[in-house]
Amino acid sequence: MTPAIAHRIDELLEISPYGLSPADKESVLLPLLRDAVEDACLRNSKYRNYVRCWPVPPNEAKRLADLPYLPVALLKSDPPFTLVGAGEIKKILTSSSTTGQMPSRIALDSATARRMSKGVATIARDFLGSSRRPYLVVDVAPSGVQRAEMGARGAAVQGLMPFASETTYCLKVSDSGDLSLDCDRLLSFAKAHAGAPVLVYGFTYMLWQYLIRPLTAESVCLKMPNVHILHSGGWKRLEDQSVAKPDFNRALAAVFGCSPEHVVDFYGMVENVGVIYPDCAQGNKHAPAFADVIVRDPLTLEPVAPGRQGLVQVCSALPSSFPGHLLLTEDMAEIVSYDGCRCGRRGTSFRFAGRVPRSELRGCGNIQRKREATAYSALA
Repeated sequence: MTPAIAHRIDELLEISPYGLSPADKESVLLPLLRDAVEDACLRNSKYRNYVRCWPVPPNEAKRLADLPYLPVALLKSDPPFTLVGAGEIKKILTSSSTTGQMPSRIALDSATARRMSKGVATIARDFLGSSRRPYLVVDVAPSGVQRAEMGARGAAVQGLMPFASETTYCLKVSDSGDLSLDCDRLLSFAKAHAGAPVLVYGFTYMLWQYLIRPLTAESVCLKMPNVHILHSGGWKRLEDQSVAKPDFNRALAAVFGCSPEHVVDFYGMVENVGVIYPDCAQGNKHAPAFADVIVRDPLTLEPVAPGRQGLVQVCSALPSSFPGHLLLTEDMAEIVSYDGCRCGRRGTSFRFAGRVPRSELRGCGNIQRKREATAYSALA
């Protein structure tokens, strides 16, 4: 990535993440992403062939929705799909995936890793404030061995480290590999920080399985009214158990002795490095100044109107080590509005609506192939 493009990205990371109107945001992001796409074409011949086959040349795009997006499945490759040489790769992020499926593998260079950390911190600061506080992680402690690869859980835990004054992990693993709650460590943490501001993070299904269920069964309340709990991922497992989001929030709040408003779900994916989408007070998610979300009709692939659901496309200025600027995901969302959320944050507000059912995925894939088959084959 050229120094000029990198400087423009750094400038975006310095402004208020939710202060731009939709028009102002597009006026900044559109030329930046056009240049980022052109730069990526110079650094990867397969990506260049793909972009050349796109119906609208990047330099002629009049809106973000016209720029060439990649289906996120194309990042499920080994070795990873990169824009840099092997010697520049500092870390590989791997997504969580269904058993038997290949995870996404995202190569990070130093610049992308730095922007990833700053992006998550910028968003979280808007929701949490800037002060450090004790950090409780509902997971097992890392082994201490530096690894070249990091999973989605590890990346999420690490992304919140800038807000930690100290870190405690409250799960343990048996010799056979089974996870369980370390009750002594958890109760010691709760006693030491009762009444103090505390940050908690865990994957959604892990909070339910290893914290909510066992403590609810024993009628335990940790008496931590000033806790802020962030969680992500794993809703599919809870839906299979008929656990609704409001019920999850109430049960988790009861365990900690706090208001359900202190439980914040956020949507994120390793392919969209450095961008997370926490729920605001209205229950909506927002894209920051350095990123955006487009929700596309599964049949026409055009952006949907407010109140409609469609396929989620994520847009980001942050990556320089892989072509993750414009990705069509396999997730569904509903557009709430394109501006004017009552929480005060500007820009698109949306609500995550789950994964694309396999039957629908095949259907929209057929239409997508009719429209863009030449472009996709260029990556082969």
